Amino acid sequence: MATTNTIRFYDRALSRLSRRELLNIAWKLGVAAIAQPTVSLAAWAQPAFRTYPFSLGVASGDPWADSVALWTRLAPEPLTGGGMPTANVEVGWEVAADPAFRTIVRNGTAIARPELGHSVHVEAGGLSPAREYWYRFRCGGEVSQTGRTKTAPAAGAAVDRLRFGVCGCGHYETGFFSAYGRVADEAFDFIFHTGDYIYEGRGDTGRNPSNVRRHLGQEIYTVVDYRNRYAQYKSDPDLMAAHHSAPMIVTWDDHEVDNDYAGDRDERDTPPEVFLLRRAAAYQAYFESMPLRASAMPTGPNLPLYRRLRFGNLLDLSVLDTRQYRSKQACATTTQPDCLKTATDPARTILGAAQEEWLFKNLAASTGTWTVLGQQVPTFGRNNSGTNPDAPFSMDKWDGYTAGRQRLYQRLADAKTPNPIVLSGDVHTHWCADLKMDYSSPKSATVGVEFTNSSVTSGGDGSETQANWERLHADNPHLTYHSNKRGYIACTATPKTMQADFRVIERITVAGGAARTAATRVVEAGRPGSHTS
Repeated sequence: MATTNTIRFYDRALSRLSRRELLNIAWKLGVAAIAQPTVSLAAWAQPAFRTYPFSLGVASGDPWADSVALWTRLAPEPLTGGGMPTANVEVGWEVAADPAFRTIVRNGTAIARPELGHSVHVEAGGLSPAREYWYRFRCGGEVSQTGRTKTAPAAGAAVDRLRFGVCGCGHYETGFFSAYGRVADEAFDFIFHTGDYIYEGRGDTGRNPSNVRRHLGQEIYTVVDYRNRYAQYKSDPDLMAAHHSAPMIVTWDDHEVDNDYAGDRDERDTPPEVFLLRRAAAYQAYFESMPLRASAMPTGPNLPLYRRLRFGNLLDLSVLDTRQYRSKQACATTTQPDCLKTATDPARTILGAAQEEWLFKNLAASTGTWTVLGQQVPTFGRNNSGTNPDAPFSMDKWDGYTAGRQRLYQRLADAKTPNPIVLSGDVHTHWCADLKMDYSSPKSATVGVEFTNSSVTSGGDGSETQANWERLHADNPHLTYHSNKRGYIACTATPKTMQADFRVIERITVAGGAARTAATRVVEAGRPGSHTS
């Protein structure tokens, strides 16, 4: 029900518009009631859209014990800016205890604002811990799709089992999002997205005939460009289904802005003051498109994304941001002169000083059986070089920030952080790795285990050969699993074990692919290192 203040707001806003402006808004919304110079509140609270406004679905995220973040965006013309007028629109929301909405437990209204692309971010509070809910939105006579969500267990509560998915790197052009569809089938307690939710490049089918789909438009730079790209991705039914199936905890990597960007620098060496304009547009569109809480509202080119979520006494999750605050890469690979020396400089950082201090406090105060770090690029060392100190390796990963990695690993050891598990993405392959204090020495102490998800589509179908794995493992004994197929990870946490089932899709260039478990790795609480089940 609209409040008196809401009515007065609309009356004042509409009174300043000309008849031509009112008619233009009416045409866009399809609202016959805005045919006169004065307009009733019903024209704003109950617009009649020409096409379905919930074209991008719904989503939830960041589950707490008593609340979740709910998201949608009004976009009757999703691929061309959204198709909404420059006016505020009232949107209703409901949370129910059952999928049929027989028992509504919370409801309210929110304003979809043009400044935020008519996205809606609701923090639905007053919920019970560790239980399923269903939610939906209403606007005018339209009702959104129904989403399923789940709150976290209460702080300190005994939890015997949590299931969560890990996924990322979904390049729209290089395949179909079957992995997202299979994630949806799992009905996880939550999903963790490791980044590269979109890719920023121009439509590429003409240059690469193997691509099965095509981006609309050129490389993206403006907030409208980024909105349209998110809309193209979020229109995919498999990605939409994943969001509808469970709360998604998101972080970003580089392609949400630009390939391999680092802090205020891009790979083209654009002047920082210019690049930050692009970063601001990208960060705004990211916030508009994700189920984030109000605390993540961007301010220009800054968006506070790192945060902590706790799931009873079982799991303590720190979500990291290894892009916004990092030092520029020392070089592309270590084949360049003096690159390794630069990379090992203790002043260089991948987290930034403030985030590193925040994380280290979390690691010393972890309240869960499992301490999980959810982030972007792998921390484990030199997966293509093993113990050969002269082999080249990527400087965009934690390998390019070795002092920061050593500080992290030392903190895990010194704080006796319980059962560290790192979740990462970026590299388009499945990995399971034991984290070593010294990767040049296989007998070095193990301080945790890292699960790295393969891509949803990036890199195409992929392949697997036993000889390739044997070579990798011989050079990298800290690696316990690798696959070059596409897919996701299904994790199951209990008080005794953390199990990772590495799911793969045989072909993502064909729609509707099934998933199979290619391998399972298990970590036992109190025993660092991973092994087969």
